[in-house]
Order: sequence, then structure tokens, then C-alpha cells
Amino acid sequence: MRDPIAILGWGSLLWDARPDFDQLHGAWQHDGPMLKIEFSRISMTRSGALTLVLDARDGADIQVACALSLRSSLSLAIEDLCKREGTSNANVGYVRPNGEGKSRDGYTKSRIAAWAKAKNFNAVVWTDLQSNFLEKTGKPFSIDAAMEYIQGLSEEGRRAASDYIGRAPDFVDTPLRQRSRAAS
Repeated sequence: MRDPIAILGWGSLLWDARPDFDQLHGAWQHDGPMLKIEFSRISMTRSGALTLVLDARDGADIQVACALSLRSSLSLAIEDLCKREGTSNANVGYVRPNGEGKSRDGYTKSRIAAWAKAKNFNAVVWTDLQSNFLEKTGKPFSIDAAMEYIQGLSEEGRRAASDYIGRAPDFVDTPLRQRSRAAS
């Protein structure tokens, strides 16, 4: 492949099999860039569970996973990720090693661009959702506020939250996951 494109993952992309998407990339490798990640997004499609997102303010530095897209076109790699995530282009970030691209924050973009350059990738794509904790709860995200939020969920929601946190890859060792494990 003359122009390799990497896909970054840290959550359900790695464990929630979707054959239509999974056939379009290689195996996940655990040598992606260090990014700030936390369970700080409330997902209504997962019964209100907190899901993993890039969070430059409250996230922990985590080395994320990467997979090689089998696409040679950046636009097709973005389209594949949009379909997998059930979202629009607005929620998919991308960057080239020269820094060209789009991301919700410059910190993430510069870290990924430097990693892409070091790894000789032509481009990198990732799910670029942000925390919506404050918007949904009226409270700023904190570990205490997140634990209180989880406890206030319905039984189904607490089960979904526990399942999502538990199924996250082992390398995703964020403060909320640590507290959640200690509480169980």
C-alpha cells in the first residue's frame, strides 16, 4: 500500500465486532499515540452509560491502539469510520503528518500528527466525539460526579455502564475505571 492510513481506537471499535467495518482494516496494534482519554461522554444509545472519548481537559494519558485501514483514500477511510460509528464527518477527526486535518482540539491534533510522521503514515483517522457530561448533567465532569451519575442510572443503565467500562481494553486505565473497579 503506497499511502498507509491508520485508524485509532480505544473503546468499542476494539471489542464490539462489526464485520462490515472490521473487514476494512488490519489487526489492532497497541502502539498508537498517547492521547487524553476518559469515560466522560453520556451515550443514549448505550442506556446512558459513560463512554470513552478524547478529553483534553479531564482525560488521562493513554497509549491508544491503531489499525491499518485497507483503504488507500482518506475520504473512504473517513466514510468507513462514519458508518461504523453511526455519525457524520463532523465527528471524525483526521490529520496528515504535516499537520493538515481537523480535530476538536489542537493538542490532540498535534500529538497525532507527530505520531503519524514518526510512523510514516500518510493520514490518521479517529472518532472525534467530545465529553457531553456537563451538557447532560449540569455538572462539570469529575470522578466523583461520574460515579454519582452512574449510581443514579436505572438498573439497565448501571449494567450498561459496568459492561462498557469492563469491556474497554486493559490499556485504558483511566481514573474513572480505577475508581469503578475499586467500588465493585
